[in-house]
Amino acid sequence: MAGPRKDLYHRYEPIRRYVEVGFWIVVMALQALFNTTVAMVDARSRAVPRETWEIVVWEGSSHLVLLLLVPAIVALERRLSPLASLAPGRLVRYLAWHLAASVVFSVVHVMAMFALRSLAYAAAGEHYAFGGWAAQWGYEYLKDVRAYVSIVFGIWAYRMFMLRWQGEARVLDAPDEAPEGPQASPRPADAVPAPAADAPPPAEPAPPPAPARPERFLVRKLRREFLIAAGDIDWLQAEGNYVGLHVNGHDYLLRATLTDFLTQLDPALFVRVHRSHAVNLSRLREIEPLDGGDARLHMHDGSTVPCSRRYREALRGATAS
Repeated sequence: MAGPRKDLYHRYEPIRRYVEVGFWIVVMALQALFNTTVAMVDARSRAVPRETWEIVVWEGSSHLVLLLLVPAIVALERRLSPLASLAPGRLVRYLAWHLAASVVFSVVHVMAMFALRSLAYAAAGEHYAFGGWAAQWGYEYLKDVRAYVSIVFGIWAYRMFMLRWQGEARVLDAPDEAPEGPQASPRPADAVPAPAADAPPPAEPAPPPAPARPERFLVRKLRREFLIAAGDIDWLQAEGNYVGLHVNGHDYLLRATLTDFLTQLDPALFVRVHRSHAVNLSRLREIEPLDGGDARLHMHDGSTVPCSRRYREALRGATAS
């Protein structure tokens, strides 16, 4: 059975990491080349010009360390709350974390850069003098904080674009309940009807109604918005602070944890089959047993979902009912 036709996003996904790594390599290489050229032109006007190899070592070591620090910034930016969703009260905390991270970033950058330059100078039979650490590091930090902010903003903007390209979903707000009857009006708080003489004792208050389950989701994908029904979800996957909704071969992210989101869905229809996966039973086509008690679930859309041994009994009970 042929799988669903992939759109541009899903064709890009297999090469996404290569493109991202290649992007930062090209950016740092071009920046190092530009800075080296500018420094070489500037060195000609100095009373004591620097050797070309020294300028190459300075700029090369600096940008090499910056490149190696990019994965750490990506991980940090992913852990912190996205700037667009921060409440005003959390903005100070968000900025404080990044301020502290920028200091660590600069210290690591300067120390690693110093080590690489010392090795290069030693190989050339020279000695590299960094100068006074306090004054020199303050100068380097002013440059590093600009690089840090630029990298963080670039990562954030790219992630927001990818989120919109992939499609971000949210629960569609339920309409407000209409008042009962054409002339219904709120009763005053002090207007309590007097009980009749022969009225039976008041009954026990009814339990609160169960929370309404979302039936539709609004998906924003670039400049488009459309609705998907909860029953159209084939399977779900935990992706950090998001849940991936897999619908007819397309993936949409919803900001929630898988555990919390499953409490909002119909338990007779959606069953957890793995620590990070849940399936729609009506979309389940085949259960393939594997060694060790695990299983592979084949869905109607042609995809497969892992099922761990821990959840096999719950799956059997759900499919038997």
